[in-house]
Amino acid sequence: MSIQQLHSIEELHQYVAQPGKKLLFKHSTTCPISAKAHEEFQSYLKDADTTAAVVLVIEDRPVSNQIAEEFGIKHESPQIFLLEGSEVSWNTSHWKITRDAIQQAVSQ
Repeated sequence: MSIQQLHSIEELHQYVAQPGKKLLFKHSTTCPISAKAHEEFQSYLKDADTTAAVVLVIEDRPVSNQIAEEFGIKHESPQIFLLEGSEVSWNTSHWKITRDAIQQAVSQ
């Protein structure tokens, strides 16, 4: 499963507008916790059929800020969201981002 990288607010809006369940991961390329969370995210996606996108919080800060603003969820990094349609049905951050946690959220 390929992970789409979102570089603009327009790309974010197009992504969120897609129907169904999808994952959105905020990744900091300088943070070791984020590196671990990113591994877990990729590990989950290897066997999953879930649509997924990533935003690099340092490189694409406007997009990252927009996510916090639109969903009304305080920015953290790393952070993951499960969207159903355009609504956030689940989100978590830091060490709580594990393959199992993602699996459980998506299957609910």
